Amino acid sequence: MTYLDPLADLIRACLPPEAEPPEDSAALFRIYAVLLKAKGEQVTDEDVHNAWSAWMQSVDSTHAALVPFGELPPETRAFDAPYAQAIRAAARRVSRSAGP
Repeated sequence: MTYLDPLADLIRACLPPEAEPPEDSAALFRIYAVLLKAKGEQVTDEDVHNAWSAWMQSVDSTHAALVPFGELPPETRAFDAPYAQAIRAAARRVSRSAGP
């Protein structure tokens, strides 16, 4: 376990119930933890898609959604939104716990 794992767990805990993370996605959530540290509440759906794409290349390099975010149909882009929201929620929790 590294310092990123608790952040990854927090992001996962902030996901809405309808979000269904992929199987064996611990590495993906560590990348999301890096987004939390790098961008915090400024993370975007596109950032999440880019992180997912980096992870997916090692899982299934032929996945149809491995294209730039802007080339995705709106219904596919929508899959990234709950993860971006969870990262932003986790960032708020981290900043509150850090105090002034």
